[in-house]
Amino acid sequence: MSELTKSIAAAGTPASASFSPTVLVLPVVGAVSFVHLLNDIIQAILPAIYPMLKLDYALSFTQIGLITLIFQLTASLLQPAVGLYTDKHPKPLLLPLGMVFTLLGLVLLSLGQSFAMLLLASALIGLGSSTFHPEASRVARMASGGRYGFAQGLFQVGGNAGSALGPLLAALIIIPRGQGSIGWFCLLAIVGIMVLLRVSRWVVSSNARLQLRSAAKNGNGLTVQQTRQALLVLALLVFSKYVYMTCLSNFYTFYLIENFAVSVADSQLFLFLFLAAVAVGTVAGGPIGDRIGRKPVIWVSIVGAAPLALLLPYVNLAGAAVLTVLIGLIMSSAFSAIIVFAQELMPAKIGMISGVFYGMMFGISGISGIAAALLGMLADATSISTIFKLCAWFPLLGMLAFWLPRIPRPQT
Repeated sequence: MSELTKSIAAAGTPASASFSPTVLVLPVVGAVSFVHLLNDIIQAILPAIYPMLKLDYALSFTQIGLITLIFQLTASLLQPAVGLYTDKHPKPLLLPLGMVFTLLGLVLLSLGQSFAMLLLASALIGLGSSTFHPEASRVARMASGGRYGFAQGLFQVGGNAGSALGPLLAALIIIPRGQGSIGWFCLLAIVGIMVLLRVSRWVVSSNARLQLRSAAKNGNGLTVQQTRQALLVLALLVFSKYVYMTCLSNFYTFYLIENFAVSVADSQLFLFLFLAAVAVGTVAGGPIGDRIGRKPVIWVSIVGAAPLALLLPYVNLAGAAVLTVLIGLIMSSAFSAIIVFAQELMPAKIGMISGVFYGMMFGISGISGIAAALLGMLADATSISTIFKLCAWFPLLGMLAFWLPRIPRPQT
């Protein structure tokens, strides 16, 4: 940890004031990715401990739903507003301040003795997340040295890892020891604050934000109507991919157990391979987009993944394992390209557009939860194979990418 903070400090000292937007500042990109991991571990803890909270406080499912609603509202809907505000009024210290909100939320969550305190804790954790994502995504772009896809891919994979580790850590630490043990996760928030203080100092001392705003003055070369149409298409692409990936994550183990009689342990291994492929694809898609352009990566993710998704319900166990790994690799490779494409559409509003798309991913998670419940009802009435055949059509919505315009690659 000390080496990381020393590297960030060195990158932002007056001696390195010759900051250039064409030079990758890897310690800074690595730092925001690392804190993304910490942030998403913390926010993944909340739903993981719902069963414990329900039992301890005799909560109804309606109250559990209200906790989720408060968290989703503060974690997703506020992100575009935070980004829009900081586009106009730069506030580098919002990065560590967001993690302070998260820390306060954790303290309340560990000490709270009422439903009202649980609601306040979830709101603070959501507020911290909504402050962190747009600002950290902007910093990743500042420090990318023009390798925007690589920087966003590295930033996103930190969040992916955190979302996967959160429930596991909750099961190992919180569930056996009770609500008070949530306090141990305050250490993660404190570490995040320390790292982000260094990052914010780098932003101020290097004038990186000014460089980014200066580069944005050239615009994107498109009309307002073309820009709006492209943003709508990108939003629908995120929806189609995210819903399919979420449905696959929720039902894949059940599909393997029902169709191939694998054990629960073996089904988890297959799920791990799929999730690992998603992580690799997220990282790999960014640099590929930097080399060949965002639009080709988006097209490859559609042309490559859609036929595999349609074929998946009709293959044997070995085929299913191979296809899901390929689907995870190919489909996740487009996420970084979509985010960077959106940022290039609105280069003067990087914070707002990052907040919109990261907030939308949170929102789609909630929608996917509702969809998963409905699909579960359908699976009970028919079969799990029916769910896979139905969900396989979602990636075809990606054909809307035909309407994405060509925009000049950013000059670095």
